[in-house]
Amino acid sequence: MTEPLVRLEADDRGVSRITIARPDRRNAFDARVIAELRGALGRVDLSSRLVVLASEGTAFCAGADLEWMKSVVDYGLAENVADSRALAELFRALDELPMPVVARVQGAAVGGGAGLVAVADIAVASTEAVFSFSEVRLGIVPAVVSPYVVRRIGPAHATALFVSGIRCDAARALQIGLVDAVAAPPELDAEVERHVEAILAGGPHAVNAAKRLVREVAGLPIARVRELTVERIAALRVSAEGQEGMRAFLERRRARWGR
Repeated sequence: MTEPLVRLEADDRGVSRITIARPDRRNAFDARVIAELRGALGRVDLSSRLVVLASEGTAFCAGADLEWMKSVVDYGLAENVADSRALAELFRALDELPMPVVARVQGAAVGGGAGLVAVADIAVASTEAVFSFSEVRLGIVPAVVSPYVVRRIGPAHATALFVSGIRCDAARALQIGLVDAVAAPPELDAEVERHVEAILAGGPHAVNAAKRLVREVAGLPIARVRELTVERIAALRVSAEGQEGMRAFLERRRARWGR
């Protein structure tokens, strides 16, 4: 039986972990990796508190696999549309997970691999990590990942990276907002766990609602979302979880969250 290239595991805290296990190919995308990632996302338990997206080996994800590129170079327009749509559906599924996604980035994240970082709600990178959108050097553009990259780092930084294909290190990625934290390789897992524990400390429904709220208000005038925000906080205050959280705070005890 062929070993899977993508693993989905869950622990008793409600943390789901998706791991790309193709270190010999630097965890690069091909049709099978895309399909297995999409399948793993579809199997994530919706009661999970969060998802950690990780990979094996020295690279996080090196973008498109060279052998795969050789096979698609002669595709016609219709075949390219179908191929690109499969990748777009993968990013859509990752983006639409209701719970937070934490990316553990231990090395190179190139093209679509850097796109995975951009989709994550929290990205924690090793100081050894490097990032690039080098598609223009192949005569193409990072089209499928562009909405997520622009949302994360803004149009100015996205333009600079897209048109130049220049690699940036972890410090620069942190500066422009592509990642949220940087740690030396020996401390990477501890830094990821720090963010995991921080998420687990919040109310499960409140955490998911906070993620959804940002998507709902982003880019809209305050006047258009004012009533939404009033209704949302009022509903959460009277919810069982809101009541437990506020009472626990006032009583100086740890909140007892359910899943």
